[in-house]
Amino acid sequence: MPDHMPSPSDLVLGTMYFGTKTDEATSFALLDRFVALGGRTIDTANCYAFWANPSGAGGQSEEIIGRWLAANPGLRDELVIATKVGQEPTVAGQFDVVEGLSAAVIERELSRSLERLQVDTVDLYWAHGEDRNVELSDTVEAFGAAVADGRVKRLGISNHPTWRVERARAIAEAKNHEPFTALQLTTSYLRPRHDVAVPGKDHRFGFVTDETIDYVTEYPELELWAYSPLVQGSYDRDDRPFPDAYDHPGSTARLAALTEVADELGATRGQVVLSWLMHSRPSIRPIAGVSSVTQLDEAMAAARLDLSGFVDRLDAAR
Repeated sequence: MPDHMPSPSDLVLGTMYFGTKTDEATSFALLDRFVALGGRTIDTANCYAFWANPSGAGGQSEEIIGRWLAANPGLRDELVIATKVGQEPTVAGQFDVVEGLSAAVIERELSRSLERLQVDTVDLYWAHGEDRNVELSDTVEAFGAAVADGRVKRLGISNHPTWRVERARAIAEAKNHEPFTALQLTTSYLRPRHDVAVPGKDHRFGFVTDETIDYVTEYPELELWAYSPLVQGSYDRDDRPFPDAYDHPGSTARLAALTEVADELGATRGQVVLSWLMHSRPSIRPIAGVSSVTQLDEAMAAARLDLSGFVDRLDAAR
């Protein structure tokens, strides 16, 4: 059982394609509906979504959120706004040439994110991906400085190996800097083979492993978030089959158990997956990336699904 029963406030709204594939009117409707249903945490990044924008540069998602916040000034204090730094390309449209995590980049990009979001403070600021060309202590110090001067409230780290996360936290403790207290990786009920590439998942250390679970269990102050928890809709859409990396006997057993539980609850398989993540121990906060109000309603309903009597059966499937 989780430490608390999940609620809609545990679900995170992913806004990757706001302002590009998802137009402003739809984005505003999704944000309005999310808040109306009890959602409070919105996740974006400075690089969203450079690959979907003709300019090859990101920032569109933050700009949309900023305009929505400006149109709803009474909501800001009720929300958790999270954004990221480190993966904006320095050459337009190229995934493999990115800004990194130097102190200068963090300072510059935080200012730009605040401007686009039209806020004075980011509630959670993520190190989006690794940068081994910069001393880790320099990155930790720069993030800590952003908290010390009041522009950031809390720090998160994404797509890093566990040993680097722990080293960064140890540096922060030794130098009295704000530590990373949130970890964002990808995971789902089905797990891919570790030796087969998953299309679109380019971060070498982007997946939750047993070591991750052990780590966040040992350090409960670390909150674990999961991006792409529904594997791009593969649980419920016939036109989106699971990537080949998920084709193994464990997936067959887990899909059978998942289908049984979904049928018994009158829910979709995707809803059960979202609920299972939130009911897990340690609890995992799923990021729901949606493109329609219907999809959002389904995701938010999952946060109210009482899965407590089914978790052991789902966990036991192998």
